[in-house]
Amino acid sequence: MSLIEKTMKLKNWAVVGATTKKNRFGYKIIKKIKENDYNVFPVNPKFEKVAGLKCYNDLSAIDAKIDVVDMVINPKHGINVMEEIKKLGIKYVWMQPGTRSQEIRDFAAENNIELVEDCIYARL
Repeated sequence: MSLIEKTMKLKNWAVVGATTKKNRFGYKIIKKIKENDYNVFPVNPKFEKVAGLKCYNDLSAIDAKIDVVDMVINPKHGINVMEEIKKLGIKYVWMQPGTRSQEIRDFAAENNIELVEDCIYARL
């Protein structure tokens, strides 16, 4: 089973970089994940709700166990999120186009975090 198939069987997804702008992937991805019967937790300290779901300030604020983090943020902020992912023991991260960096890849490799560099929106 591929890493993509393995992660897509997991049910609790956090989307870091959630937005209320309906034309942005930080909104579209949340809606699409929710419509496909996953539990989705939007993360962005700027919003209280995204796509009708409670929005969290950061990953640590989510009281459920997160299986996969989908990152939809500028890569320069991504390394801070990766630190939190490591601290929380989350093993799987999807990197949307535009969020990727060598620094994040290296951090993931050094900390046993598996990266999927693909678009979940296109896969659902």
